[in-house]
Amino acid sequence: MASITLDNVVKTYPDGFTAVKGVDLDIADGEFVILVGPSGCGKSTLLRMIVGLEDITDGELRIGDEVVNDKAPRDRDLAMVFQNYALYPHLTVYENIAFPLRLAKGQYTEEQIDERVRNASKLLELDEHLQRKPANLSGGQRQRVAMGRAIVRRAKAFLFDEPLSNLDAKLRGQMRTEIARLQRNLATTTVYVTHDQTEAMTLGDRVAVLRRGELQQVASPRGLYDQPVNLFVAGFIGSPPMNFLPGIVEGDVLRLPIAEVPLDDRLRAAVGDRDIVIVGIRPDSFEDADTLEPDRAGAGVHFEADVDVTEWLGEVLYAYIPFETHDAVRQQLEDLDRDLDGEGMRSQLIISLDSVSTVRAGDTAELWFDPTEMHVFDAQSGDNLTRDEERAATLEKDAREQRTRALERARKRAERESAAAAS
Repeated sequence: MASITLDNVVKTYPDGFTAVKGVDLDIADGEFVILVGPSGCGKSTLLRMIVGLEDITDGELRIGDEVVNDKAPRDRDLAMVFQNYALYPHLTVYENIAFPLRLAKGQYTEEQIDERVRNASKLLELDEHLQRKPANLSGGQRQRVAMGRAIVRRAKAFLFDEPLSNLDAKLRGQMRTEIARLQRNLATTTVYVTHDQTEAMTLGDRVAVLRRGELQQVASPRGLYDQPVNLFVAGFIGSPPMNFLPGIVEGDVLRLPIAEVPLDDRLRAAVGDRDIVIVGIRPDSFEDADTLEPDRAGAGVHFEADVDVTEWLGEVLYAYIPFETHDAVRQQLEDLDRDLDGEGMRSQLIISLDSVSTVRAGDTAELWFDPTEMHVFDAQSGDNLTRDEERAATLEKDAREQRTRALERARKRAERESAAAAS
C-alpha cells in the first residue's frame, strides 16, 4: 500500500486542449477517494495519468515517496479495474484471476498462485464459478472476477474506472456494498472514478469534485452535502439536486420567487452590500405545513405555492413548483445547468415531502422551510457566502474518526475469522 500525491498535475493534448488543469490532491495510505463530476470533466483522464496510461504534461505524481511521472504502467505496481471488465473470454474464472501472476514470468510458484487465487475467490464468493468462462457469468459476477484479478496482485493501490456503469440498478447497489466491504477489509489505497453521485456519496472516505478539468472541492460526502464551496458543488451533490432561486435584497428582507425571508445576522453578513444573490435550498429542507410539528412552525418561513406535478415513491413525495428566475442570474444558472449535464428545462422548485402528505398536482399547497438551512451564493463568482469553515472542519474530523473506527472493527473481525479458521 502507498499514498498517492498529485502536485499541480496538468494534461494538455497536442491539439491544445487542456483536460486537467493543475490538480493538487493528497490521497493517504489506505484511503478511499472518489473522483466525480459530469461527463468530460477530466476524472478518467486523471485516473489514467495515475496508472500511467496517459502522459503527464506538467506537475508531479508521487506514489509513496517516489516520483513516477516517467515510469511505465507495469512499474507503478497499481491494479486497475476497467468499465468493461477486460476479461479473457477463452480463460476460466480461475485463469482470469491468476493471469497477472502468471504474467510475472516465474516470480510465483504454482502453489503461491493457487493460494492467492483461492483466497481472492473466497473473499468474492466466486469459489463455485472458478471453472466457468466469462460468457456464462452475470454482469455482477464478471465484475467480481475483474476485482479478483486486482486483489491477487496485492498492488500498492486499486484504481476503478466507472466499474458499475454497465450493471442494472439492483446489481449496482449490491456491488457498491461489495466494493465498500472489500476496501474496508483490505485497507488498500483506492481511487474510484464515477459520474454517479450516489456511488460517490456512499463509497468514498473523501470525494473530489471536478469541473472542466479543475478541482472544485475535496471533502467527506457529508462535508460536500452540508458545506459546498460553490454553486457547482452544491448543484452536483444531492439527489434531487439543490434548488437555486434568485434572491433580491430589499431592506431587511430577502425576496425569493416563493417567499420573503427576513435577513437575520447570518444572512445579512453573507449578503453584505449585494443587491442580488443566488439562494440554494435542498429539497428536504421543505415540509408540508399541514404535517408540521407545532413547536417548529414559528421558526421558519410559510408560503403558498401552486403545485404543478407530484411523484409519490412510497417513502417520499416529490412536488414540482415552477417559478420565474431573475434576468440578473439567468445566465449564471443556465451555464451551471449546462455544466451539470442539464437539459435546459424551465425553472422549477423540487420539494421533498413526507409520504403521508396529501399535497397533489393542481393544489395550492401551504409549505414551510427553515431559513437557517439556506445557502447564499454570490451571483457572479458562485462562491458560497454562507459556508461555515468551522462546521466544515468538524465534519471532516468526524469523518476521519469514523473511518478509523471502521478500519479497526474490520481488523478485529479479520483476526477473529483467521483464528476460527485456524482452530
